[in-house]
Amino acid sequence: MNNFTFYTPTRYVFGRGAEEQAGELTKAMGARRVMIVYGMGSAVRSGLLDRVKASLKSAGIRTVELGGVQPNPVDTKVYEGIELARTEGIDGLVAVGGGSVIDTAKAIACGVPYDGDFWDFYCGKKTVETALPLGIVLTIPAAGSEGSGNSVITKLDGLHKLSLRTESALRPKFACLNPELTFSLPPYQTASGIADMMVHILERYFSTTENVEVTDRLAEGLLKAIIEEAPKVMASPTDYDARANILWSGTLAHNGLCGTGRTEDWASHFMEHEVSAVYGVTHGAGLAAITPAWMTYMAHHRPAKIAQFGRRVFGIDTVDDHAAALQGIGRLRTFFSSLGLPTTFAELGIESPDIDLLVAKLHENKGARIGGYYPLTAIETAEIYRLAL
Repeated sequence: MNNFTFYTPTRYVFGRGAEEQAGELTKAMGARRVMIVYGMGSAVRSGLLDRVKASLKSAGIRTVELGGVQPNPVDTKVYEGIELARTEGIDGLVAVGGGSVIDTAKAIACGVPYDGDFWDFYCGKKTVETALPLGIVLTIPAAGSEGSGNSVITKLDGLHKLSLRTESALRPKFACLNPELTFSLPPYQTASGIADMMVHILERYFSTTENVEVTDRLAEGLLKAIIEEAPKVMASPTDYDARANILWSGTLAHNGLCGTGRTEDWASHFMEHEVSAVYGVTHGAGLAAITPAWMTYMAHHRPAKIAQFGRRVFGIDTVDDHAAALQGIGRLRTFFSSLGLPTTFAELGIESPDIDLLVAKLHENKGARIGGYYPLTAIETAEIYRLAL
């Protein structure tokens, strides 16, 4: 096991009516004039935005609104938010929505106090040292951004989709998690979120670091719980207990716990980022196609951990690692398909993907080799993209 620091300062308020505490929680994080960031209108139509605003008002918090954040969030909305925040004298943010909204709010939070271009943080030119405090009212269990210091933004000029990781500066001060707010999610969005959180776990689980049995078992337990609860959610969208388990799984999948003491991978995410940047697919759905393809390549080149996944998560009873790995991958694909998710480019609606373009952008953005489990060159990532055909 590697040395590690595990820091999770976020206060989680979980359960029915959690969003009603947003005002007092915002006051406690030291903000008095906040920007409420939200998406394409569901928070407005459901009445959630009004409830959050009422909670903030009752706590003496003044508000400014920034709506219209799109899935696969882009830099133009961030620039708009930074300008508005500076004009209005904002001293904090409250994100009401899912990962795209939260990631946009994080980019604004680090961009407001910075004299340069916020994109400097995402392309690696600068490190985030200070940011406005941020609170979350979560509506979509998927990205886990409510509990992480990470953010992903696409720069429209060149379609560069890059991630930013911080240990503490961009971790939310609080997150309100009410499972009832997820009842109305469309089935495809629910399923895509489930795939996203599962792959967040797998990116940490697929590691060459030895003697991490505790962390392995945490990851495997979460994966098994998600596999058990997901069909319940799909069959009965208002099943509170199933929604609660899925909601909490999404947070635990990405708050860093499953990565403690080990080297992580992240190749599948990097490869999918190019797919969603170029073709605009839902991130979790893209992962459902790319991750099994990555695993299939690894079954032939470094099968041990893929085989362990098959045995411990899906109960594959095969001695040979290669065979166990392939059977486990087959079970994962079947599970994704059972949720109505795509597992190939064609099922994503991309009949003839431009693999040369995807590979070129991938390695331009992430370097000559990507991934911690089995560092991949351009030749190898092209082969994995082809495995997803």
